[in-house]
Amino acid sequence: MNAVTITAKGQVTLRKELLRHLGVHPGDKISFDKLPGGEIKIRAIRPSGKIEDFFGSLKREGQRPISIEEMNEAIEKGWAGQL
Repeated sequence: MNAVTITAKGQVTLRKELLRHLGVHPGDKISFDKLPGGEIKIRAIRPSGKIEDFFGSLKREGQRPISIEEMNEAIEKGWAGQL
């Protein structure tokens, strides 16, 4: 049994051992399911999206798309310390 303390704000901190068991890292999400008898089931939420769902998510209103050539040029300048 792994006991944790509840803070005055109602927060709990899970031990690293439990987080490793869940396979989660900072920024990941977990879900809680209420079970009968006052028990709670905790599980890691695994991303279920596809890469296609990400396309267009960085688009900003009024900003034109840039070409692959422009991206490559920016990458080269970044590696050369010119940015």
